[in-house]
Amino acid sequence: MVLTCPVGIGRTIQRDQASGHTRRKLLRVGALLALGGAAAPLTGCDLFDRDDEPSPPPDPLRPMVDESLRLAAAHQAAATAHPELADRLGPIAEAHTAHATELARVIGVALPSPPAATPTTAPAATPAAALAALRTLEKSGQKSATLACAAAPAERAALLGSIVAARATHQEALK
Repeated sequence: MVLTCPVGIGRTIQRDQASGHTRRKLLRVGALLALGGAAAPLTGCDLFDRDDEPSPPPDPLRPMVDESLRLAAAHQAAATAHPELADRLGPIAEAHTAHATELARVIGVALPSPPAATPTTAPAATPAAALAALRTLEKSGQKSATLACAAAPAERAALLGSIVAARATHQEALK
């Protein structure tokens, strides 16, 4: 059925006889429903909430956390391979784990539970060689902690300074 609109001359509106709605209104509602149905899944994928700012870089202390975990794992592996060194290496491994825990707390990251890092190399065949390898790792770790300490803001320098000192002490304990 075609009705003529008295307001606009020459305009005709088709109405659905059953509901009294215009075709234009029905098409508009259908289009909105189609767009809404297509847009709903996209809102979860961050299409509409985009930030043009890049994500912040990782914290500069993150490598220190990973290094502390690797040092702890190296000491634990050497203690397992050479049980006669366990009393000597256990406290050093625990110190490295404590350092990793505190560094992770400061930068706001979670450690694996339980902290499990695999040593980069297998323990040496003899206890003396294992101690020498661990001293080398400690010396390298002390250098990286010193560099991190020098570059760190004041509120982090004290923690890093204590880690530097601990790694120097570990080198002496491994002689």
